[in-house]
Amino acid sequence: MDTLAIDSTRLEAFATRCVGDLAAGYTGVMVSLGSKLGLYRALAGAGPLSAKELAARAGCAERYVREWLNAQAASGYVGYHAVSDTYELSPEQAAVLADEDSPAYLPPAWNVPASMWFDEPKALEAFRSGRGVAWGEHDPRMACGVAAFYRNGYRANLVAQWLPALDGVVAQLEAGIAVADVGCGHGHSTVLMAEAFPNSRFFGFDTHAESIDQARRHAAAAGLAQRVAFAPARAEDCPDHRYGLVCFFDTLHDLGDPVAAARRAAEVLAPGGTVMLVEPFARDRIEDNLSPVGQLYYAASSLICCAHALSEGGRLVLGAQAGPRRLAEVFRRAGFTHFRCAAETPFNQVFEIRR
Repeated sequence: MDTLAIDSTRLEAFATRCVGDLAAGYTGVMVSLGSKLGLYRALAGAGPLSAKELAARAGCAERYVREWLNAQAASGYVGYHAVSDTYELSPEQAAVLADEDSPAYLPPAWNVPASMWFDEPKALEAFRSGRGVAWGEHDPRMACGVAAFYRNGYRANLVAQWLPALDGVVAQLEAGIAVADVGCGHGHSTVLMAEAFPNSRFFGFDTHAESIDQARRHAAAAGLAQRVAFAPARAEDCPDHRYGLVCFFDTLHDLGDPVAAARRAAEVLAPGGTVMLVEPFARDRIEDNLSPVGQLYYAASSLICCAHALSEGGRLVLGAQAGPRRLAEVFRRAGFTHFRCAAETPFNQVFEIRR
């Protein structure tokens, strides 16, 4: 390397950025520990606490807790009061780290990079060979982390914002229709809709058997086992119940043949029915996705989304940053004529699709 060609200021800035990213990886481990040990819950709403007080509240060893607290203070995840040698969790930090029902709650999402590291040998082989890696081939923390990442976002937006943004759909759900949740995962989206619309019937489909089992447990815990049914099925083969609404929640871009899945949606829709497509937030051009959200989704797409699509044959591998134009083309090829963006969040785009 020609060292004379290196701009030392730019080198230092980039190296500092890389160290920051490395520190973020370390911090993720601290966040996971703090969540699983109940340290954040013990801090939430308690005001300033010493390391000894927090350790006693959480049932942990003080020396470990003090070092953990210092790591959290250095990362800006807790506040430190030097005069009293105490630590405090602000309401905003608690919403992200301690409140499991908050739309901003994030600790379980760290299961995803944990799985990505654990699965690195599979990723190396896949990159070299071009073969796929199916959802069920990942470490189990992958499914749990992805479900947790999206769950509270769905809880905050699905019933209150996204469904009302679709023309006439809420009225149909209130009157009673059949609803398909294609690629339902752990069933959080299915259960949320079923709780809100007791006159409708809900069917969740997924190819991952362990996720179907989890979804059934969630429905049973919510007292919805009689109105919500989960079954293993590929998107292009889902059973026909004449659905008034077919939903794809962050799943279409994972499929090996999204056009076939869209065609099946057209076949099983009742007259006047709607497809709701929820996809990761993205713009059409790569240069417009070069942001922290794009960084997150492109990395996940490399090891999860594209890998699963390739495992299913990879006829069209969209990736997690497909963008509205490519998504619209999928449904145009499947025979749909109406495609519009109905809602957006920093992490998702919601599309209304009709024949």
